[in-house]
Amino acid sequence: MSPKILVVDDEAKIVRLVRSYLEQAGFTVVEANDGQTALIQARREKPDLVILDLGLPGIDGIEVTRTLRRERDTPIIMLTARVEDTDRIVGLELGADDYVTKPFNPRELLARVRAVLRRTGGGTPAPEMLRAGGLLLDLSGHEATLDGRPLDLTPTEFDLMAVLMQNPGRAFTRLELLERVQGYAYEGYERTIDAHVKNLRAKLGDDPRHPRYVQTVFGVGYKLGVGL
Repeated sequence: MSPKILVVDDEAKIVRLVRSYLEQAGFTVVEANDGQTALIQARREKPDLVILDLGLPGIDGIEVTRTLRRERDTPIIMLTARVEDTDRIVGLELGADDYVTKPFNPRELLARVRAVLRRTGGGTPAPEMLRAGGLLLDLSGHEATLDGRPLDLTPTEFDLMAVLMQNPGRAFTRLELLERVQGYAYEGYERTIDAHVKNLRAKLGDDPRHPRYVQTVFGVGYKLGVGL
């Protein structure tokens, strides 16, 4: 079973962004938007790691950390807009395992999650390699190979392929794919995903009329080809 991560933030867009990156990497995600719900979820779900915003309404992140530390040894990564050294020191002194300041790079956060889980031995490691036919994605090294040869993918192309490979057979709308690969701050037109798919197919050697890897679902969007 993949590690379970509890994501706690009062900003729904941030929760959605972090969730998409974690699920793409093979983690199971539960969420909360305030301190009280975070404690309930932590007791009910028993996550392998908690990503916790410091500035929560009601019970703040410091108090949530203090309470969690009294009850369990769950690893905690604090996620906050505050930059004062005192906040960082207080959080770490209470037992937080790492500290990430907003705005953050989702890939960096993912790397820190993996590092903390390796360090603390929390849960079964999430898969870091994805395979579909001759295509292999190394999620931790952010490298791709096709039939054993290096494949030069842009970050967006890599993330797009990872989303599809993580969910074989599932059809995604263009908007869903954009949100997964670009994050909540992306404001582009959803049809731009077609350009990424076109470039990706060219690099994969996919015939646009009969693609093996990235298949068009008419009226919906795209999915990973089945039977690879």
